[in-house]
Amino acid sequence: MEPQASCSAAAPLTERKFHVLVGVTGSVAALKLPLLVSRLLEIPGLEVAVVTTERAKHFYSPQDVPVTLYSDADEWETCVIRAWDRSKPLFFCPAMNTAMWEHPITAQQVDQLKAFGYVEIPCVAKKLVCGDQGLGAMAEVGTIVDKVKEVLSQHGGFQQN
Repeated sequence: MEPQASCSAAAPLTERKFHVLVGVTGSVAALKLPLLVSRLLEIPGLEVAVVTTERAKHFYSPQDVPVTLYSDADEWETCVIRAWDRSKPLFFCPAMNTAMWEHPITAQQVDQLKAFGYVEIPCVAKKLVCGDQGLGAMAEVGTIVDKVKEVLSQHGGFQQN
């Protein structure tokens, strides 16, 4: 996600625009996309767009997402992230089954993303769709939205109520 001020810091709060780009891949966690986008759109001054893989669309209806959807093959993720302006925040919200989460490669990949300065919104433990019980479920929508609000408040663009 990319909270970004597109107006000068002196602009009145109502004129400031922040942009969030939500990336979604082919995981059952994509079911939460319509709710996540709707909740983000409740934040004043926030603009939202979504980059989605075709496989992710299996889990939600594009008609239920009230923002621009950019669709591409699976390689979009590495292209967007490699071109990211690292002075802007990037959050990642892991979602996978427990066996995948517990694999040592996953820990290495998460550590590498953190080393780049990206912010993890950790997965949570619960009974997963695959039947596993444990860590691997994507963070709750409210947790993700709260983190976006926190970053916006740090950039002076959002007043928490």
